[in-house]
Amino acid sequence: MRVTRGIMRRRFVLLMLGLITAIAALIARLAYIQAVQSPWLTQRAYDLWRRDIPLEGKRGSILDRNGKVLTYTATAPTVIAVPRQVRDKDAAAAKLASVLGMPVQKVRDLLGRNQLLVYLAPGDRRITEAQAEAVRALGIPGVYISEKGKRVYPFGTLAAQVLGITGTDNQGITGIEKQYDSVLEGERGSITLFAQANGERMPDTGEQYVPASDGQDVQLTLDVGIQQFVEREIEQAVAEYTPDRATAIVEDPKTGEILAMANYPSFDPSHWQDFPPNTYNQNLAIWQTFEPGSTFKVVTLSAALQEGKVNLNDRFYDPGYYEVAGHRIKCWKAGGHGSESFLNVVENSCNPGFIALGERLGKETLFSYIRKFGFGSKTGIDLPGEGNGILFKLNQVGPLELATTAFGQGVSVTPIQQVMAVGAVANGGLLMQPHVVKAIVDHETGEVVKTVDPTVVRRVISTQTAAQVRQALESVVARGSGTNAYVDGYRVAGKTGTAQVAKNGRYEPGHYIVSFIGMAPADDPKLVAYIAIDNPHPQDRPVFGGQIAAPIVGRILADSLAYLGVPKSAQGLPKKPRWNDTPMVEVPNFVGMTLDQAKRAALASGAQLSTEVQGKGPYVIWQSPQAGQKVPDGSTVRLYLGNVKPPG
Repeated sequence: MRVTRGIMRRRFVLLMLGLITAIAALIARLAYIQAVQSPWLTQRAYDLWRRDIPLEGKRGSILDRNGKVLTYTATAPTVIAVPRQVRDKDAAAAKLASVLGMPVQKVRDLLGRNQLLVYLAPGDRRITEAQAEAVRALGIPGVYISEKGKRVYPFGTLAAQVLGITGTDNQGITGIEKQYDSVLEGERGSITLFAQANGERMPDTGEQYVPASDGQDVQLTLDVGIQQFVEREIEQAVAEYTPDRATAIVEDPKTGEILAMANYPSFDPSHWQDFPPNTYNQNLAIWQTFEPGSTFKVVTLSAALQEGKVNLNDRFYDPGYYEVAGHRIKCWKAGGHGSESFLNVVENSCNPGFIALGERLGKETLFSYIRKFGFGSKTGIDLPGEGNGILFKLNQVGPLELATTAFGQGVSVTPIQQVMAVGAVANGGLLMQPHVVKAIVDHETGEVVKTVDPTVVRRVISTQTAAQVRQALESVVARGSGTNAYVDGYRVAGKTGTAQVAKNGRYEPGHYIVSFIGMAPADDPKLVAYIAIDNPHPQDRPVFGGQIAAPIVGRILADSLAYLGVPKSAQGLPKKPRWNDTPMVEVPNFVGMTLDQAKRAALASGAQLSTEVQGKGPYVIWQSPQAGQKVPDGSTVRLYLGNVKPPG
C-alpha cells in the first residue's frame, strides 16, 4: 500500500495523541503520589529509618498492709551505643573507657560490633549517676544514657513466694509480680532517632524523646510482723523436725484478707536463678493438694449441726472401730473411747463418731456442704497457680467413700481451701474470697487508686451453728486433742489433723502430714491460723498433729494477737490437766532490759526457761511469748534486741 501524505499526517496525529495521553498519565500519577500517597510513603520511609532506644519505666513497689516496703526497684543509668553512629571509634573508646573504668580494647570491641545497640558497663549494665553525667558531657554522637532497674528486697526472703520474681526484661514471672504485672510495670518510653541502612544518622533529623512512666504500687494484706512470726515458726519446725515441706497461713476471717503466707522450701528472690524451679514456681499454700485428715472434720460437724442430725450432748459408743461395707475402720485409740458424748467425739477426734455423722447426713447432703464450704474448686485468691483439690464424684460415693470422707480421708484439698472453710466458721457462717492485695497506690503521690473490698462468696451455715462449732473447737483445745495449742488468756479454738500420704495408690508407711487449724479468740475470732508439716521426723514425740503442729499455731496466735493489741480474757474454758502435762510457768517481762539482765531475770524467776536471741542491740525490744503468758516449764523465750530502749 502506498503511504500518502494524508496517512502520514493521521499517523503523526495519533502518535502525538498517544504521547500526550502518556505524559498526562505520568503527570496524573506523579500528582497522585505527591498529593495522596505522600504521607503514606513518608511514613514508610520514616519507619525504615527509625531506630528506638528503649527507656524503662520504674516498676512499682510492693508494700505490706502498713506501708512497709517489701520490694522496690532501684534504678541506675545505663550507657547504650549505636555502633554505626560512632564515627571515630578509637577516640570514643578511649574517652568512654576512662569514664566507665573499662579496658579500652573491650569498649572498642563493643563499638565495633555489627549490632543496632550495645550496652557499655563494667560487669553489669548499671553505672553511677556521676559516670552518667560524665558520659553526657563527652557529647559523643551515637552514645546515649538509658535507665535499668533491679528489684531490691529490704526484708530478704520474707514472703518470697507471695511476692514472686521478675525477669531480665522487667516482666513479672510468678506471684504478685505476675498477677499484677500490668499494674506494676508502668509504660516504656524511648529515644527515637533516624538512621540509614548502615546505621549512620540521617542528616538534618533530630531525636524524639518519649518519657517512660512509672508503675503503680501494690499494697498487700500481709502484715510484716505476723509474717515474721510465721516464718520464724516454720524455720524452727524445719530445724527440729526436718520435714520435706511445710506451709502456713494466717487469715482475717471477717474480710478474707491473708495476713501471712509462708512455705518451706523457700528461696531468695534476689538470686532466684540459684534455686530449683519448683521453689519459686509453686506456692504450696495455694497449689499443694493432700488429704487433710481430721481438720476436715470441722465441715462434717458443721453440716451435722446445721441439719439437726446431732446434738453435742447425744451419746455415742466407740468400741475402737466402725464396720462399713465389710471393712473395719479403726479408731486411732486402741480399744476405742467407749461411751462418750458427741462433744467428746469432737474433743477426741474419734473417727467412728464422725463416720456415724456422715451416715446420718447421707452422701448428697454431706457433699453439698463440702462444696458449699469451697472444696473441689478454686477459692479465687489473687495469686497465680492455685489448685482445685479433688473430690469423689457423687455417683462414685459408696458407703466406704462416705465414711472416709466424713473424717478427711480420700479427698484432696489445698491449704487455702481449709483456711477459708474454717474462716467461715470463725466469722459466723460466711465463706469469704481470700485476697492478698489490699489496694493499688499511686507511686508518686501515695494516693490510693483502687481498693480491694471484702467479697462474700455465700453463706454456708447459720451464725448459731457457727457459734456451736466454735464452742466445740474451743473444747478441743482446752480438753481434747488440741491442748498443746492452748494459750492462757486467749480463747483458742481449733482442730488437729494427722493424715497418711498416698503414693501410687497406696499409703506410704510412716509418711504423714500433720496439721492444726485454729482461731482466736473463740467467741469473736480475729485470726485463723493454719500449719501443715509434710513428713516430720520428731526425736522425742509421736507423729501427731496435736503434738507437732498444735503448739506452733498456739505460738503464732499468741504472738499475733498480742502484736495486734487484742486484749486477753478470763472467760474461756480452763485447760484440763493431763497426767503427762508439763507444769506451766508464767513468763517474766524482759522488755527494756539488757541481755544480761534478761538472762539473770530468767534464772531468778525459778522457771526452767531458756532464752534465744535474735537481732542486735543493747536492749530487749520485744519478746515471745509475751510477759504474763503461761508456757510449759522448760520453754524457750525469744528475745529481740534493738538499739533503742522501749519506754516504760
